Amino acid sequence: MSETAVPPPMLDHVVVNVRGALDEAFAAYERLGFQLTVRGHHTLGSANHLAIFDTAYLELLGYEPGKGGGRADLWEHPAGLTGLAFKDDDGRYADLVARGLPVTPPAEFSRPVLLADGPHDARFRVVRLSPGEVQNGRTFFCHHYTPDLVWRPEWQRHPNTAVSVRDFVIATRDPARIASLYEHMFGPGALRSEGGNLSFAAGATTIHILTPDAAEARLGTPVELGPDGTDRMVALVLRVSDIAATGRVLTGNGVTVEALPGNGLVVPASEAAGAVLGFVPLEG
Repeated sequence: MSETAVPPPMLDHVVVNVRGALDEAFAAYERLGFQLTVRGHHTLGSANHLAIFDTAYLELLGYEPGKGGGRADLWEHPAGLTGLAFKDDDGRYADLVARGLPVTPPAEFSRPVLLADGPHDARFRVVRLSPGEVQNGRTFFCHHYTPDLVWRPEWQRHPNTAVSVRDFVIATRDPARIASLYEHMFGPGALRSEGGNLSFAAGATTIHILTPDAAEARLGTPVELGPDGTDRMVALVLRVSDIAATGRVLTGNGVTVEALPGNGLVVPASEAAGAVLGFVPLEG
């Protein structure tokens, strides 16, 4: 596959690593106004809750008591935002290999989903950048064999009126180094630079690669790098259909809310299982 034929990146989902605190994270995200799916159990050993949006979703990923030995490599990452998943297609793995990117072979797994008509299996295939390529987290591609078991209209209605992911923020002391990885992945010209800030589009979502100072200026709240100053995925900004309703839900549930620079609201990482969350009007 030639570089010009590479499909553009499209966000599939984001992962908040909650380790062994699934119950606490579930309660925190309910306070934030998300309707979460019932707990799912992967065949790989992990467990999750999802907040489903229009074409992407947020995953609270962790393990239940006594089950931390499954996928133990994930729990070595700091709690908080640790996963950036793009939509997959049948040719993506071959293209990544052809580009010389260090990726793991496609892996398939599933989790049971109980609907009104009975039990079903949601099935997935993932292709991951090899461990160590992304500090304090993972970048990977996810193909859904059964998207109808994920993007269900009854799961997309959130009290905070969240609709979609506008921004995903990575903080780093060396934006150019991380940018080169994603440019290698998606081809020359995928990234853009504005005033030294680097970003690229993944469908309706913009991935921002920022210094800590630039991230804090954009978000209006502190962000933390990883251990020893390593790179870290730090924040999401979500589009909402009614920002006034979002504010009422957050303040009504006793959540700490600050002004997001521009036009919106922001919740510090301490309120959202280690991930800074911003909320902006749908047209914002």
